[in-house]
Amino acid sequence: MTITTYHFKKYSGFTNPVRLIGIFLVLLLFTSSSYASYILLPMDAETQKNHLKAYGITYWTLNKQLKVRWLLNYRGGAFLLPDSEEIRKECKIRGVSFEVLSDAKTQSILEDISSPSKNQEAVILEKAPKIAVYSPKGNQPWDDAVTLVLTYAEIPYETVYDEEVLNDGLLLYDWLHLHHEDFTGQYGKFYGAYRAAPWYIQEKKKAEALAQSLGYSKVSEEKRAVALKIRDYVVGGGFMFAMCSATDSFDIALAAENVDICEAMFDGDPAEPNYQSKIDFDKTFAFTNFTLERSPVRYEFSSIDMTDKRFIPKETDYFTLMDFSAKWDPIPTMLCQNHTALVKGFMGQTTSFDSKEIKANVLVLGENKTNGEARYIHGIKGQGFFTFYGGHDPEDYRHRVGDPKTELELHPTSPGYRLILNNVLFPAAKKKKQKT
Repeated sequence: MTITTYHFKKYSGFTNPVRLIGIFLVLLLFTSSSYASYILLPMDAETQKNHLKAYGITYWTLNKQLKVRWLLNYRGGAFLLPDSEEIRKECKIRGVSFEVLSDAKTQSILEDISSPSKNQEAVILEKAPKIAVYSPKGNQPWDDAVTLVLTYAEIPYETVYDEEVLNDGLLLYDWLHLHHEDFTGQYGKFYGAYRAAPWYIQEKKKAEALAQSLGYSKVSEEKRAVALKIRDYVVGGGFMFAMCSATDSFDIALAAENVDICEAMFDGDPAEPNYQSKIDFDKTFAFTNFTLERSPVRYEFSSIDMTDKRFIPKETDYFTLMDFSAKWDPIPTMLCQNHTALVKGFMGQTTSFDSKEIKANVLVLGENKTNGEARYIHGIKGQGFFTFYGGHDPEDYRHRVGDPKTELELHPTSPGYRLILNNVLFPAAKKKKQKT
């Protein structure tokens, strides 16, 4: 009789060898699972089937008051989650690729990442940010890339608009998104092409009624007040992410705080004479020395946008993400996490930004250097942060008014949409002082 059999006979009463083997297998399984303490969501191109929903799993985990490590520059910006059957099940349901790691394997990865020779870093994500999307009530004749990807990734958000902003409702949120919006009061500069369209006429009436209900005689004045409230939100420590026309029109509204730049078809009276000379570039977040577009029939706000200054065929329209030091500059590194450094370009009312008109203290995160344009920029304002991302829809090269929305089920690994979700998770991170 072996010692093992003796112990089982003495303490458990088991004598059947088949039952003994079964017990050993159970013990072996228990022992193995006790060492499987972490779940890795790889974010490289080779092993992750659904990058976009992986962000949703990460947010979902944070929402359960669990901490996550974001492994910058490791396997495309992988996420390290605590292991649980619930998280494994959720990954399977959402179609997210994952790997179960032992304590020893996890420790080895973290030690390797911490090496001074590696441009990698493990950043702790602590709390699921509360998200607000600035959007008017009702359906618009265009789609919003951020709401599309938040919905697809199953990340919850709430909608706010002018009334909530003016009543300090932004104080309830950690992250604010602005998309296809015109803060100058010129109704998106759609006058030239769509002034007779029923949707344009209806939207103009709704905007005027809202402004009056909030105590403003002009839409331009009301939108400027909204822009100033958003500015204060960022300065006070908020995170603001803007795309398409919300980028340059926001800065223009700040620069023209005390100047009437709207022609009569927009606000009922002519613009101020020589208004260009009265623009105050010190008040903007990102842009400087730009020239406003005076023509009301031209679908353009200013010289900031590069849409009409681009000579790039669609087939070769890409921009490059910048490479930062993960240990010294974790913030821009977080915002640039991707499984490729080369991202497909896409158009919008504001497609990209003239590099010559970006302030020196603003970081360029993505650029098409050949064309002298930045696509993706980031900066600090007061205690808060802002990111501007040019273009309308990362998976629809030239999205037009009335076009059907993008079906993200067809683009689950989209690099362009990943940049949006990097910004969504950014406020969850424990921040280190930026060196760049």
